Amino acid sequence: MENAPAREILQTAVFVLLLVAMATWEHVAPRRPRAPGRLHRWAINLGLALACTGLLRIALPFALVGAARIAEASDFGLLRWLGVPEPLAFALALVAMDFAIWAQHVAMHRVPAFWRLHRIHHADIDIDATTGVRFHPFEALVSMLWKMAVAALLGAGPIAVAAYEAMLLALALFNHANIAWPSAVEARLRLVLVTPDMHRIHHSTHRAETDSNYGNTLSIWDRILGTYVEEPVGGQLGLRIGLDELREPQELKFWSILMRPLRGD
Repeated sequence: MENAPAREILQTAVFVLLLVAMATWEHVAPRRPRAPGRLHRWAINLGLALACTGLLRIALPFALVGAARIAEASDFGLLRWLGVPEPLAFALALVAMDFAIWAQHVAMHRVPAFWRLHRIHHADIDIDATTGVRFHPFEALVSMLWKMAVAALLGAGPIAVAAYEAMLLALALFNHANIAWPSAVEARLRLVLVTPDMHRIHHSTHRAETDSNYGNTLSIWDRILGTYVEEPVGGQLGLRIGLDELREPQELKFWSILMRPLRGD
Protein backbone atom coordinates (compact mmCIF):
# COMPACT_ATOMS: atom_id res chain seq x y z
CA MET A 1 0.00 0.00 0.00
CA GLU A 2 3.03 2.25 0.37
CA ASN A 3 3.02 3.03 -3.35
CA ALA A 4 -0.65 4.05 -3.40
CA PRO A 5 -0.01 7.83 -3.86
CA ALA A 6 2.39 7.24 -6.74
CA ARG A 7 -0.04 4.78 -8.31
CA GLU A 8 -2.89 7.28 -8.03
CA ILE A 9 -0.79 10.02 -9.64
CA LEU A 10 0.11 7.65 -12.49
CA GLN A 11 -3.53 6.60 -12.94
CA THR A 12 -4.66 10.22 -13.06
CA ALA A 13 -1.97 11.12 -15.59
CA VAL A 14 -2.88 8.18 -17.82
CA PHE A 15 -6.58 9.04 -17.56
CA VAL A 16 -5.97 12.65 -18.59
CA LEU A 17 -3.75 11.60 -21.50
CA LEU A 18 -6.31 9.07 -22.74
CA LEU A 19 -9.16 11.55 -22.40
CA VAL A 20 -7.24 14.22 -24.32
CA ALA A 21 -6.33 11.67 -27.01
CA MET A 22 -9.95 10.57 -27.42
CA ALA A 23 -11.23 14.17 -27.42
CA THR A 24 -8.69 15.07 -30.10
CA TRP A 25 -9.69 12.08 -32.22
CA GLU A 26 -13.35 13.03 -31.81
CA HIS A 27 -12.57 16.56 -32.99
CA VAL A 28 -10.52 15.45 -36.00
CA ALA A 29 -12.69 12.50 -37.10
CA PRO A 30 -16.13 12.37 -35.45
CA ARG A 31 -18.33 9.37 -36.23
CA ARG A 32 -21.56 11.34 -35.73
CA PRO A 33 -22.40 15.06 -35.73
CA ARG A 34 -21.77 16.43 -32.26
CA ALA A 35 -24.76 17.74 -30.33
CA PRO A 36 -24.71 21.34 -29.05
CA GLY A 37 -23.90 22.05 -25.41
CA ARG A 38 -20.80 19.87 -25.36
CA LEU A 39 -18.94 21.92 -22.74
CA HIS A 40 -21.91 21.71 -20.36
CA ARG A 41 -22.06 17.93 -20.83
CA TRP A 42 -18.35 17.58 -20.24
CA ALA A 43 -18.58 19.60 -17.02
CA ILE A 44 -21.42 17.38 -15.76
CA ASN A 45 -19.74 14.12 -16.75
CA LEU A 46 -16.34 15.01 -15.33
CA GLY A 47 -18.01 16.42 -12.21
CA LEU A 48 -19.73 13.08 -11.67
CA ALA A 49 -16.40 11.31 -12.17
CA LEU A 50 -14.84 13.48 -9.46
CA ALA A 51 -17.79 12.80 -7.14
CA CYS A 52 -17.35 9.05 -7.71
CA THR A 53 -13.65 9.29 -6.95
CA GLY A 54 -14.28 11.29 -3.77
CA LEU A 55 -16.89 8.86 -2.45
CA LEU A 56 -14.71 5.83 -3.14
CA ARG A 57 -11.70 7.43 -1.46
CA ILE A 58 -13.80 8.01 1.67
CA ALA A 59 -15.86 4.80 1.75
CA LEU A 60 -13.34 2.30 0.35
CA PRO A 61 -9.85 3.75 0.74
CA PHE A 62 -8.12 0.45 -0.05
CA ALA A 63 -10.42 -0.35 -2.99
CA LEU A 64 -9.71 -3.13 -5.45
CA VAL A 65 -5.95 -3.57 -5.16
CA GLY A 66 -6.25 -3.52 -1.37
CA ALA A 67 -8.85 -6.31 -1.45
CA ALA A 68 -6.57 -8.36 -3.71
CA ARG A 69 -3.63 -7.87 -1.36
CA ILE A 70 -5.67 -8.92 1.67
CA ALA A 71 -6.78 -12.08 -0.18
CA GLU A 72 -3.18 -12.74 -1.23
CA ALA A 73 -1.90 -12.38 2.33
CA SER A 74 -4.61 -14.79 3.54
CA ASP A 75 -3.93 -17.27 0.71
CA PHE A 76 -7.61 -16.90 -0.19
CA GLY A 77 -9.31 -17.42 -3.54
CA LEU A 78 -10.22 -20.04 -6.11
CA LEU A 79 -7.17 -19.64 -8.34
CA ARG A 80 -4.84 -20.11 -5.35
CA TRP A 81 -6.76 -23.09 -4.00
CA LEU A 82 -6.56 -24.77 -7.41
CA GLY A 83 -2.83 -24.07 -7.64
CA VAL A 84 -3.13 -22.33 -11.02
CA PRO A 85 0.31 -21.19 -12.28
CA GLU A 86 0.79 -17.44 -12.00
CA PRO A 87 0.83 -16.49 -15.73
CA LEU A 88 -2.33 -18.52 -16.37
CA ALA A 89 -3.94 -17.17 -13.19
CA PHE A 90 -3.25 -13.63 -14.42
CA ALA A 91 -4.99 -14.28 -17.76
CA LEU A 92 -7.92 -16.14 -16.17
CA ALA A 93 -8.41 -13.33 -13.66
CA LEU A 94 -8.69 -10.75 -16.45
CA VAL A 95 -11.22 -12.84 -18.36
CA ALA A 96 -13.26 -13.76 -15.26
CA MET A 97 -13.39 -10.17 -14.04
CA ASP A 98 -14.51 -9.01 -17.45
CA PHE A 99 -17.38 -11.50 -17.34
CA ALA A 100 -18.22 -10.30 -13.82
CA ILE A 101 -18.46 -6.72 -15.10
CA TRP A 102 -20.71 -7.88 -17.94
CA ALA A 103 -22.97 -9.65 -15.43
CA GLN A 104 -23.03 -6.59 -13.17
CA HIS A 105 -24.02 -4.44 -16.14
CA VAL A 106 -26.93 -6.76 -16.94
CA ALA A 107 -28.05 -6.55 -13.31
CA MET A 108 -27.89 -2.77 -13.46
CA HIS A 109 -30.51 -2.88 -16.20
CA ARG A 110 -32.74 -5.63 -14.84
CA VAL A 111 -32.87 -4.90 -11.11
CA PRO A 112 -35.07 -1.81 -10.61
CA ALA A 113 -33.06 -0.44 -7.66
CA PHE A 114 -29.86 -0.68 -9.68
CA TRP A 115 -31.47 0.81 -12.80
CA ARG A 116 -32.38 3.91 -10.80
CA LEU A 117 -28.64 4.45 -10.37
CA HIS A 118 -27.46 3.28 -13.77
CA ARG A 119 -29.91 5.34 -15.80
CA ILE A 120 -27.84 8.41 -14.84
CA HIS A 121 -25.21 6.98 -17.18
CA HIS A 122 -27.78 6.50 -19.94
CA ALA A 123 -29.34 9.94 -19.48
CA ASP A 124 -26.48 11.65 -21.33
CA ILE A 125 -28.12 13.20 -24.39
CA ASP A 126 -25.04 12.63 -26.55
CA ILE A 127 -22.21 10.14 -26.30
CA ASP A 128 -18.47 10.70 -26.35
CA ALA A 129 -15.44 9.70 -24.30
CA THR A 130 -16.64 11.63 -21.23
CA THR A 131 -19.78 9.46 -21.12
CA GLY A 132 -17.46 6.61 -20.17
CA VAL A 133 -16.94 8.16 -16.73
CA ARG A 134 -20.48 9.47 -16.23
CA PHE A 135 -21.85 7.42 -13.33
CA HIS A 136 -23.76 8.19 -10.18
CA PRO A 137 -21.43 7.92 -7.14
CA PHE A 138 -23.67 5.28 -5.55
CA GLU A 139 -23.35 3.13 -8.67
CA ALA A 140 -19.58 3.52 -8.48
CA LEU A 141 -19.73 2.31 -4.87
CA VAL A 142 -21.87 -0.72 -5.76
CA SER A 143 -19.58 -1.54 -8.67
CA MET A 144 -16.44 -1.32 -6.57
CA LEU A 145 -17.89 -3.57 -3.86
CA TRP A 146 -18.79 -6.13 -6.52
CA LYS A 147 -15.32 -6.00 -8.09
CA MET A 148 -13.67 -6.36 -4.68
CA ALA A 149 -15.79 -9.42 -3.88
CA VAL A 150 -15.07 -11.01 -7.26
CA ALA A 151 -11.33 -10.33 -7.04
CA ALA A 152 -11.15 -11.82 -3.54
CA LEU A 153 -13.20 -14.92 -4.40
CA LEU A 154 -11.14 -15.51 -7.53
CA GLY A 155 -7.87 -14.98 -5.72
CA ALA A 156 -6.84 -12.52 -8.42
CA GLY A 157 -3.43 -11.05 -7.71
CA PRO A 158 -2.90 -7.32 -7.10
CA ILE A 159 -1.11 -6.90 -10.43
CA ALA A 160 -3.97 -8.59 -12.30
CA VAL A 161 -6.66 -6.43 -10.70
CA ALA A 162 -4.61 -3.25 -11.22
CA ALA A 163 -4.16 -4.22 -14.88
CA TYR A 164 -7.87 -4.90 -15.26
CA GLU A 165 -8.84 -1.59 -13.63
CA ALA A 166 -6.55 0.24 -16.06
CA MET A 167 -7.95 -1.71 -19.01
CA LEU A 168 -11.53 -1.09 -17.83
CA LEU A 169 -11.02 2.67 -17.71
CA ALA A 170 -9.12 2.87 -20.99
CA LEU A 171 -11.74 0.87 -22.87
CA ALA A 172 -14.61 2.77 -21.23
CA LEU A 173 -13.17 5.98 -22.71
CA PHE A 174 -12.54 4.26 -26.04
CA ASN A 175 -15.84 2.47 -26.55
CA HIS A 176 -17.89 5.56 -25.67
CA ALA A 177 -15.85 7.78 -27.98
CA ASN A 178 -17.41 9.47 -31.01
CA ILE A 179 -14.64 8.42 -33.38
CA ALA A 180 -14.62 7.36 -37.02
CA TRP A 181 -12.33 4.78 -38.56
CA PRO A 182 -12.42 2.32 -41.49
CA SER A 183 -15.35 -0.12 -41.42
CA ALA A 184 -12.95 -3.03 -42.03
CA VAL A 185 -11.07 -2.18 -38.83
CA GLU A 186 -14.37 -1.91 -36.96
CA ALA A 187 -15.55 -5.32 -38.19
CA ARG A 188 -12.33 -7.13 -37.34
CA LEU A 189 -11.78 -5.53 -33.95
CA ARG A 190 -15.39 -6.14 -32.94
CA LEU A 191 -14.82 -9.89 -33.21
CA VAL A 192 -12.78 -9.59 -30.01
CA LEU A 193 -13.30 -6.21 -28.36
CA VAL A 194 -16.22 -3.90 -27.73
CA THR A 195 -15.92 -1.05 -30.22
CA PRO A 196 -17.50 2.43 -30.18
CA ASP A 197 -20.05 1.49 -32.87
CA MET A 198 -21.03 -1.63 -30.92
CA HIS A 199 -21.39 0.09 -27.57
CA ARG A 200 -23.12 3.19 -28.95
CA ILE A 201 -26.14 0.97 -29.71
CA HIS A 202 -26.41 0.34 -25.97
CA HIS A 203 -27.12 4.06 -25.47
CA SER A 204 -30.08 4.08 -27.84
CA THR A 205 -33.43 5.44 -26.66
CA HIS A 206 -35.03 2.20 -27.98
CA ARG A 207 -35.24 -0.11 -24.98
CA ALA A 208 -34.51 -3.28 -27.00
CA GLU A 209 -31.23 -1.69 -28.06
CA THR A 210 -30.52 -0.23 -24.61
CA ASP A 211 -30.79 -3.76 -23.23
CA SER A 212 -28.07 -5.11 -25.51
CA ASN A 213 -24.30 -4.96 -25.99
CA TYR A 214 -23.49 -4.86 -22.28
CA GLY A 215 -19.79 -5.67 -22.66
CA ASN A 216 -16.98 -3.30 -21.81
CA THR A 217 -13.91 -5.19 -22.99
CA LEU A 218 -14.60 -8.53 -24.69
CA SER A 219 -17.48 -8.75 -27.17
CA ILE A 220 -17.81 -12.52 -26.71
CA TRP A 221 -20.16 -12.34 -23.71
CA ASP A 222 -22.92 -10.58 -25.63
CA ARG A 223 -22.43 -12.87 -28.62
CA ILE A 224 -22.69 -16.15 -26.74
CA LEU A 225 -25.35 -15.06 -24.23
CA GLY A 226 -27.83 -13.63 -26.71
CA THR A 227 -27.57 -9.90 -25.99
CA TYR A 228 -25.63 -8.87 -29.08
CA VAL A 229 -27.06 -6.39 -31.60
CA GLU A 230 -25.07 -5.87 -34.80
CA GLU A 231 -26.55 -2.53 -35.92
CA PRO A 232 -29.22 -0.13 -34.61
CA VAL A 233 -32.56 0.02 -36.42
CA GLY A 234 -31.94 3.50 -37.80
CA GLY A 235 -28.23 3.05 -38.45
CA GLN A 236 -25.41 4.75 -36.54
CA LEU A 237 -26.23 8.22 -37.88
CA GLY A 238 -29.93 7.84 -37.10
CA LEU A 239 -29.34 6.58 -33.56
CA ARG A 240 -31.10 8.67 -30.89
CA ILE A 241 -29.05 8.77 -27.69
CA GLY A 242 -30.27 9.02 -24.09
CA LEU A 243 -33.49 8.43 -22.19
CA ASP A 244 -36.67 10.12 -23.37
CA GLU A 245 -37.90 10.58 -19.79
CA LEU A 246 -34.76 12.44 -18.74
CA ARG A 247 -34.27 15.09 -21.42
CA GLU A 248 -35.80 18.18 -19.86
CA PRO A 249 -33.33 21.01 -19.05
CA GLN A 250 -33.95 20.73 -15.29
CA GLU A 251 -33.02 17.04 -15.46
CA LEU A 252 -29.60 17.91 -16.91
CA LYS A 253 -28.38 19.98 -13.97
CA PHE A 254 -25.71 18.51 -11.73
CA TRP A 255 -27.70 18.58 -8.49
CA SER A 256 -30.79 17.14 -10.17
CA ILE A 257 -28.69 14.29 -11.52
CA LEU A 258 -27.27 13.51 -8.07
CA MET A 259 -30.72 13.55 -6.48
CA ARG A 260 -32.55 11.66 -9.24
CA PRO A 261 -32.12 8.13 -7.75
CA LEU A 262 -33.67 9.31 -4.49
CA ARG A 263 -36.83 10.57 -6.17
CA GLY A 264 -39.90 8.42 -6.50
CA ASP A 265 -40.33 8.64 -10.28
